Amino acid sequence: MRTDKIQFGRQGEDAAVSFLEKHGYQIIERNFRNRLGEIDIIARDRKTICFVEVKTRSTRHQGSPLEAITPLKQHKLSQMALFYLKQKSLTDNSARFDVISIQLDAQGNQVISLLKNAFDLSRTYNY
Repeated sequence: MRTDKIQFGRQGEDAAVSFLEKHGYQIIERNFRNRLGEIDIIARDRKTICFVEVKTRSTRHQGSPLEAITPLKQHKLSQMALFYLKQKSLTDNSARFDVISIQLDAQGNQVISLLKNAFDLSRTYNY
């Protein structure tokens, strides 16, 4: 992956963290990784643990950022979230999946949107 693309994504995640904090979220962890992949941000919104996927786009050429959260991506995020909850002994907590979309406008300014509870666990998983 090219360094400029990594830096662009990191800037998007930094903007997402600032946005979430301004909206009352408490950041617990960033870039949680396991064998399945990575969760960009894990945060707490009041009593709910939020697994936040951040999608940043400079153009609409690849579609909207929200379109990038495919069913396969949702499945992987669900598995990683369940692993995280079990590992941290948090399975009794309520949790949800949020998506932050960051799109650059014509002037290069970030337009940030938050979609709370973007998707549900689509299957029953054992943890």
